[in-house]
Amino acid sequence: MQAMMSLFDKKLSPRNLYAYMNAGSALSEQYRTVRTNLLFALDKHKRYSLAVTSPEKGDGKSVTCTNLAISLAQQGCKVLLIDADMRNPSLHTLFNVKNTTGLSNVLNKTCRIEEAIQNTPVGRLDLLPSGPLPYNPTELADSQAMENLISLALEEYNLVLFDTPAINQYSDAKILANQCDQLIMVIKSGKTAAEKAVKAKKSLSEAKAEFLGIILNQR
Repeated sequence: MQAMMSLFDKKLSPRNLYAYMNAGSALSEQYRTVRTNLLFALDKHKRYSLAVTSPEKGDGKSVTCTNLAISLAQQGCKVLLIDADMRNPSLHTLFNVKNTTGLSNVLNKTCRIEEAIQNTPVGRLDLLPSGPLPYNPTELADSQAMENLISLALEEYNLVLFDTPAINQYSDAKILANQCDQLIMVIKSGKTAAEKAVKAKKSLSEAKAEFLGIILNQR
């Protein structure tokens, strides 16, 4: 499988892609610390799928997931970043690319995964945007097509990161947490209420997700 080439607008926003646009910043160093801790927790000889979620919308999950993916690629991992939030996708806006073809097309079997993947300006990092909003996102998440996509992606990439919806809002994240090898939850300092975080953790436990850890987002 070979990813499609894509022409990216070079006017990427440093406001969100910190690890790429401002690699020398203190914030980028924090992402490198998270990356190091993550890699220490994983077997370097294996390939992994990771679901990234948060208790509620607005916790900074998508930006955190994206910058972690960038940092992992900078370390030498071959990474596929997938926008699995098929209700409120955002990764295509972070990279300033079109979202006309993506995950929903692959799961609906209207295109192959290699036709939907886009290269990014970051070496070793590819992007699979969400694609057009489907009428049945939960059913697509909980499908054999999704399981097949994960298996196929892991043949080509060391790490596959899924940016999922907020766990307390939609069941899609719970489903993907069960399908992926590991789960990371992002909470936002000063925003995420304790009861919301506890509710999210309970949902993930019910999904029998392999809980890798929590990232505290302070921005």
